Amino acid sequence: MTCASCAARIEKRLNRMDGVSASVNYATEKAHVEVSPGIAADDLISEVVRSGYTAALPRAVESDAQDPAYRMLRRRLFVAVALAVPVILLAMIEPLQFPGWQWASLALATPVVLWAAWPFHRATVINARHRSVTMDTLISVGVTAAYLWSLYALFFGTAGMWGMTHPFRFTIERGDGLGSIYLEVAAGVTMFLLLGRFLEQRSKRRAGAALRALGELGAKDVSVVRDGVEERMPLARLGVGDVFSVRPGEKVATDGIVVDGVSAVDASMLTGESVPVEVRTGDAVTGATVNVGGRLLVRATRVGADTQLARMAQLVEEAQSGKADAQRLADRLSAVFVPIVFGISALTLTIWLLSGGGAAGAFTAAVAVLIIACPCALGLATPMALLVGTGRGAQLGVLIKGPEVLESTRRVDTIVLDKTGTVTTGRMTLVDVIPADGEDADAVLRHAAALEDASEHPIAQAVVRGATERFGGILTVTDFRSEQGQGVAGVVDGHAVIVGRPAFLADWGLVLDDRLAAAFTAAEAQARTAVAAAWDGRVRGILVVADRVKPSSPEAISALRDLGLTPVLLTGDNERAAVAVAAEVGVDRVRAGVLPEQKAAEITALQRDGAVVAMVGDGVNDAAALAQSDLGIAMGSGPDAAIEASDLTLVRGDLWGAVDAIRLARHTLATIRGNLFWALAYNVAAIPLAAVGLLNPMLAGAAMAFSSVFVVLNSLRLRRFRTAAPSA
Repeated sequence: MTCASCAARIEKRLNRMDGVSASVNYATEKAHVEVSPGIAADDLISEVVRSGYTAALPRAVESDAQDPAYRMLRRRLFVAVALAVPVILLAMIEPLQFPGWQWASLALATPVVLWAAWPFHRATVINARHRSVTMDTLISVGVTAAYLWSLYALFFGTAGMWGMTHPFRFTIERGDGLGSIYLEVAAGVTMFLLLGRFLEQRSKRRAGAALRALGELGAKDVSVVRDGVEERMPLARLGVGDVFSVRPGEKVATDGIVVDGVSAVDASMLTGESVPVEVRTGDAVTGATVNVGGRLLVRATRVGADTQLARMAQLVEEAQSGKADAQRLADRLSAVFVPIVFGISALTLTIWLLSGGGAAGAFTAAVAVLIIACPCALGLATPMALLVGTGRGAQLGVLIKGPEVLESTRRVDTIVLDKTGTVTTGRMTLVDVIPADGEDADAVLRHAAALEDASEHPIAQAVVRGATERFGGILTVTDFRSEQGQGVAGVVDGHAVIVGRPAFLADWGLVLDDRLAAAFTAAEAQARTAVAAAWDGRVRGILVVADRVKPSSPEAISALRDLGLTPVLLTGDNERAAVAVAAEVGVDRVRAGVLPEQKAAEITALQRDGAVVAMVGDGVNDAAALAQSDLGIAMGSGPDAAIEASDLTLVRGDLWGAVDAIRLARHTLATIRGNLFWALAYNVAAIPLAAVGLLNPMLAGAAMAFSSVFVVLNSLRLRRFRTAAPSA
């Protein structure tokens, strides 16, 4: 494809096939096609070939040096520059016009017109055979007309006379034109357009570099551990359930669960998170992250296309292949634009001739209209911005599912935050140990943790993790007994230990003293959970656990407010717990006690009140609410159901990802609008200037090439987008 109208034509041809829905993207040079059963890829490729183009199944992107089409384009450009620059200088600077300069210009311009401009001529012939016109038709007709007129003037007019000179003018003069040649137009337009296309190709490759880099992040081979022996093998041979080792400095081969070892994992390449995350047995790790600490043994849970890295790449590619409403309008304009331009060019020619402007003036103005009006910038406006924006998002751990999402981010005024796992860590953590008078806090924690280690309850596991982090090991327990929902008992280090609620201890004749009872009540008032520990007939202290607020949540929620969003906390917890968390993070509106099946109804209620709602969640129970919201934002750490129901996916596990997602989406949308305004305004302003003779055709070619380059460079500014999260 050479222009947006090519893409529009292929898309139209594919969509005529029964059971086919296609979207063709000029910037990414890909077609995203959904087909009914029974339609093969070969059928689609054959249809593209019948329309005058070529197609192939997606493959690894080649570097610039390996791409033969890119190398040929560069070669044609170099030849065009070497030959066209002297022609332009001779035409523009009258003192350089030596006797016979016009024939030297013909010798230099001919290879440019016939060989360097061959891609335009070839595309024009192919399109003519299929009874269609594209941007290449405008260029080819304009260049050929300028060249043929020059030949006529040289051989049949006075332009070929020895010693002939003529000055260069930025505007078009009236006259018969048989004493003027336009070889600088033919050669200059070709050179400028090849330069524009070359810069466009380079920029498109730079724009797609983020997606290519994402695909190259993963490990290429892996050390699989079988029967205690490590075997190095290609990653493709790794299966779900295999255990593999990750040495310090190595990439984690695929998504999995740590089965042995303690280390820190650097996920910055995937999430943009600069601080390595501590992992230990039982923690999940993601493929392509880097082990920066000790050796880990990991059991593979996902391989190949099911991994988070592969899903990220797929989401980004699907987003880049989509089209916003504005782009669909631009595509429709491009499809009819070229025939309209030919009509305007013919009308310009006729009016100039009828008004006595002379054949040369009429011809030059008509050619200028053809060249200035190419709708290339219009076709690039949306896909280039989307290509760069989604690629930059992937680098920051923000995945935008499609261009229609961008419009939603502009309208959103309310953001609903699921509490557990979104605002909070989603995991109980030991936050305090309060010993009784005369008791040692470490002893209370050691004895309680030994007992809780035999329990699977989340509160018990929080106590055990706290003790493990503090002491590195756990005492052993014997004669363990558990009362469901009440507490546990057993023998630790020769002491009969009891851990549980005050009512459970009361059954054993144990009562909290006034100080511990007050501390217990204060903990529950803060929406925390407390348990008491006793041994040898006396209550020794209480342990307080809580689902902690993520350290980043308060500042991130403040940043969401700065974006014009009103935060609402949504949770199934009781009112007291929800209000405590909301106060800590600075949220005024709370919806507590909401059952999982009621979350979508809460979103609907907000929408009925006139709010445009974004929802951030990470659980299966959030999927319906994410789908119901105007903008669904899923934490990538959540399950597939939540991610599939969302519009934006955050690979990072905190709310700064939501801030970055909305900021980036709005930046991308603003860039698209700026591009479309420039492309449309350029054509609206330039065509009348060319028609009335105020624009030399060669300058028109330079302006047209610049308009496309401007759109591309404006889109590339999105690569400089930075996260709003404070640096660690």
